[in-house]
Amino acid sequence: MFFPYKDDNPRVLFPYVTYIIIFINILVFICQNYIAFGNPKLNHDLIHTFGFIPNSFNILTIFSSMFMHGGIGHIFSNMWFLYIFGDNIESILGHIKFLYFYIFCGVGAAIAQFGINPDSITPMVGASGAIAGVLGAYMLRFPKAKVHILAIVIIFITTFIVPAQIILGIWFLIQLSGGLNSLGIDTTGGVAWFAHIGGFITGIGSLKYFQFKNI
Repeated sequence: MFFPYKDDNPRVLFPYVTYIIIFINILVFICQNYIAFGNPKLNHDLIHTFGFIPNSFNILTIFSSMFMHGGIGHIFSNMWFLYIFGDNIESILGHIKFLYFYIFCGVGAAIAQFGINPDSITPMVGASGAIAGVLGAYMLRFPKAKVHILAIVIIFITTFIVPAQIILGIWFLIQLSGGLNSLGIDTTGGVAWFAHIGGFITGIGSLKYFQFKNI
C-alpha cells in the first residue's frame, strides 16, 4: 500500500478553486450524512437520486454525483489527492479555467463509465473521475516533480521520494488492471474503474486545450 503525502512542486497561484471544491465536497458529505443519520434507506435513496446511473443517463446527476461520496475513506482519499496535486494544475490554468477543466474531466469520466456499461443500474458517486483528470494533467505537465510517498508493507512503514510520472503511472495501471478485470467479473458494482481511466485520459488529452483556450 502506498500513499502520497506531499510533493516538492511549488505553486504559483493560491489554489482558491481547489480549496473551494474540497470545501463543497466535505459540506455535501456532512449534509448527506446528517440528513440520513441512522437511516440507511434514506442514504441509499439520496445516492440513487443524485448519483449517476448509466442506465437512466440523467445529465444533471453527472454533476451532482461529483460531489457525493460513499464513506469517510472515499472522501478522504479523494480530497487528499486533490489537495496534493490540484494546486499546481490550478496554477498553470488559472482559477476559472481550472474549474472548467475539473468539471470537464468529471463529465469525461462519467461518459467513459457509461460507454463501458450503459445498462448498469448502480449509481456512481464521488469526485474520483474529475480528480483522475487532475492526476493525468499533473503527470503530463510535471512528470519529474518529486512526490513523497508513505509506503506500508505488511508491518513495515517507510517513506521515499519518486518522480510524479512513476507514481501516477502506477496509479493509472492499477485502474486499468482493475477495469479490465471487472469486464470479466462484475461491471455493475464496486469501483467505477473506467470512470477513473476516462477521467485520467480526459485530463491528459484536454490540458493543452484549456491552457491555451481563452475563457
